[in-house]
Amino acid sequence: MADTVPSKPHFPALDALRGVAALLVVAFHLLEVHATSHLDQLINHGYLAVDFFFLLSGFVIGYAYDDRWSRMSLGEFYRRRLVRLQPMVVLGMLIGALAFYGQVNPQWPLIAQTSVGKLVLVTVLGCLLLPVPPALDVRGWQETFPLNGPGWSLFFEYVANLLYAVVVRRFSRGALTVLVAVAAAALLHLTLTSPNGDVVGGWSLEPAQLRIGFTRVLFPFFGGLLLFRTVRPGRIPYGLLWSGLLLVTLLALPRIGSAGQPWQNGLYEAGSILIGFPLVVYLGISHAQTSATVQRASRVLGELSYPLYMVHFPFVHLYFAWVHTHKLALKQSAPVAAGVWLGTVALAYACLKFYDEPVRAWLSHWVLRRAQPVSKAQ
Repeated sequence: MADTVPSKPHFPALDALRGVAALLVVAFHLLEVHATSHLDQLINHGYLAVDFFFLLSGFVIGYAYDDRWSRMSLGEFYRRRLVRLQPMVVLGMLIGALAFYGQVNPQWPLIAQTSVGKLVLVTVLGCLLLPVPPALDVRGWQETFPLNGPGWSLFFEYVANLLYAVVVRRFSRGALTVLVAVAAAALLHLTLTSPNGDVVGGWSLEPAQLRIGFTRVLFPFFGGLLLFRTVRPGRIPYGLLWSGLLLVTLLALPRIGSAGQPWQNGLYEAGSILIGFPLVVYLGISHAQTSATVQRASRVLGELSYPLYMVHFPFVHLYFAWVHTHKLALKQSAPVAAGVWLGTVALAYACLKFYDEPVRAWLSHWVLRRAQPVSKAQ
């Protein structure tokens, strides 16, 4: 039985914003290789794109599923999310495994000491999106997903989806507002007390890192859900342009304050997540009707964003290893960095067309359709 839920109006601007954020994430990670501290990173707040993704996800989940629970089970919701997200999780981990031994450099001595058997075990855990414990560390950074770093945010994405489906979808607007307010207070406390004055973290099975991970996902995801439930789109001329400019500005603005006053930067990051990103989404959904060309470009950016996010990091690690082995400055390695950026975009598009879309179509046919009850009329 095919999905008979009527289609809803689409927000092309949100697709475009997701794509712009993903492109900036790749650039940020490549430029981060050359940073000496939090103070001199180019595209300084690029890591906040993850928090923006969480907020977009909460908004879109509410838009797609809030009105479907009378005809959709928890199991179907889980299957739909797995079909949408898991294929690229698996491919990203496999690419990370294939690139792993090419990342040997003085900064990561454990790579050369990692056996093939241990690598296979870590790969299997990664494909299942099960966090890797410190005892299985293969790089030296105690990452939960050492073969493909962005896996940590997908793990928390799944956690937020689970919380939504089991509990939060039933919340009244008032109860959801209370939850979001508490999550906002936790986020503000984190940013103002962080030693580095930022929200960086969430990728290790260590109490402080787990706290960062949960704090980073709870406000944006459920704040996005609350935004969907409370705000109605306006009609703002050039809303896509203004939202895109605001997003780029928030992510690329230089570090705020000095090393001795980390709370100043923390306050900026809290403001970006609590106020700036919701405003970006509101401007995006309020974008007045645009040309077919812009709509097509927005769709391509949106489709590209998730594969790009999930395949770029192993190549950033390869670039990192090359730069640190040969002690190269950005001016020397810039052409290679640009090539990696363009190459990962091309690879992501190929993965989208030749892997992600076909695999999701196959899974949708065999997992989602077969899971539906067959009516007597069929």
